[in-house]
Amino acid sequence: MIQGTGSHVGKSILVCALCRILKQDGYRVAPFKAQNMALNSFVTKEGKEMGRAQVAQAEAAGIEPMVEMNPILLKPTGDTGSQVVIMGKPIGNMTAKEYYQMKGEFVSIIKEAYHTLRTQFDIIVIEGAGSPAEINLKDGDIVNMGMAEMASAPVLLVTDIDRGGAFAWIVGTLALLTSDERDRVKGVVFNKFRGDKGILKPGLDMLEGRINKPVVGVIPYIHNLSIDDEDSVSLEYSGGNKRDQGSGVRGQHAEIMSPAPFIDIVVIKLPRISNFTDFNIFAHEKDVRVRFVDKAKDIGKPDLLIIPGTKNTIGDLIFLEARDISKEIKRLSMCGTMIMGICGGYQMLGRYINDPYHVESSNDGIQGLGLLDTVTTFAREKRTYQVKAHVLENENLFHAEDELMGYEIHMGETMLNGHNAIKPFAQITERAGKRVDILDGCVSAGGNVVGTYIHGIFDNDEFRLKLVNYLRLKKGLKPTKRSTVGFQGIKEQRYNELADVVRENIDLDVVYKLLNIL
Repeated sequence: MIQGTGSHVGKSILVCALCRILKQDGYRVAPFKAQNMALNSFVTKEGKEMGRAQVAQAEAAGIEPMVEMNPILLKPTGDTGSQVVIMGKPIGNMTAKEYYQMKGEFVSIIKEAYHTLRTQFDIIVIEGAGSPAEINLKDGDIVNMGMAEMASAPVLLVTDIDRGGAFAWIVGTLALLTSDERDRVKGVVFNKFRGDKGILKPGLDMLEGRINKPVVGVIPYIHNLSIDDEDSVSLEYSGGNKRDQGSGVRGQHAEIMSPAPFIDIVVIKLPRISNFTDFNIFAHEKDVRVRFVDKAKDIGKPDLLIIPGTKNTIGDLIFLEARDISKEIKRLSMCGTMIMGICGGYQMLGRYINDPYHVESSNDGIQGLGLLDTVTTFAREKRTYQVKAHVLENENLFHAEDELMGYEIHMGETMLNGHNAIKPFAQITERAGKRVDILDGCVSAGGNVVGTYIHGIFDNDEFRLKLVNYLRLKKGLKPTKRSTVGFQGIKEQRYNELADVVRENIDLDVVYKLLNIL
């Protein structure tokens, strides 16, 4: 089991690396996280929802994602409550207090999910959450030391040295554990190290003497990793411009001032942004830059503005109004800038959002941005499907011929007003493996405003290339003649690169001894 001294120290990435390493070494391996709090989620082939980090870990292990890998998913709806998803299906919204009162009832579900994996795989790599030293949460813990005890799993404790204070973080974490819990921790791993390890060694020796546990690895800071992050906390630590890393662009306004002939994409950084991994693939497009922006003044003159998915469409629409971002979006649309809305962003682009069952707020509804002639009504049931679709022909938009693959996660049903000036965006031909004939999304009369419910749409290579070239032509640039980067090939390359770095910088003999393999 991998636990951490805090959030965003690298637990998910280390689990991902170990899954790939163990797969490379010939073992059947699977990831597991009992309880995940994240807005980045995924839909399995069975139409069940799970955390995106466990999906990446499953891909690294070379296996199909299973909801048993993440039996409990908490999707925050605000500062004090979350939608609770059990074994891939939502059971309702709960406050933190309500959830912790019920947490004991979920132990049997976690045990059953873990047992299912143990019967199918040689090794399970378990990920903790936050820190095991959060003493206010230790009673009834089901995701850190409580899970380690259930699984009889040895623990490696990982810390982030890049943020400073890592030595104190390790010592303090261990000091707040019980003696039995400390005994379960078999070693520590330093993550995100920059510099000369020789200078670090005296500190490591002193630490090992103090805690009587080995430093199993010092993992260097890995730039441009582009592996799906667990949640939007990673955007906060990267200053909201994560996809700019390694692009040759520095600073939030550099893209606006630079004369370089690249495509500038702005993604609105909503307070409850979900599935921002939809845009990861653009990091691999040579002449494309993506900026995450939450202030109107930083939007500039992008070639494409995207309103992403959100766990609270109404709340985040109010955020856009309060920060005058909505005014800027409307102004850009009038100037002909391409605007795309994905899922909740699509809902915001319409004329009105109805909430008759108060799914998201105490209000019955709210006016949208009015850029698409659509009306959304929230339902009680969530739709979760893997889908296949085709982009419909539109004289004002580019045409993509290849079949699209993606997934839907939404509570709302969006209706077009039906006049000839607006058209659907795509035709869904398959949902959850069943043939269907369903229209999706909307394209404005001018063709520059597009909405869709399909997550993962940019991962489709031909669609992404057609979109980039459409934007290049609008900007007066020549279309690129090269083949677009292959999404699946890029992911495999990144998992292998991650495994190589970790393999070189961690003592795998210790890991295998903990697994009783050596």
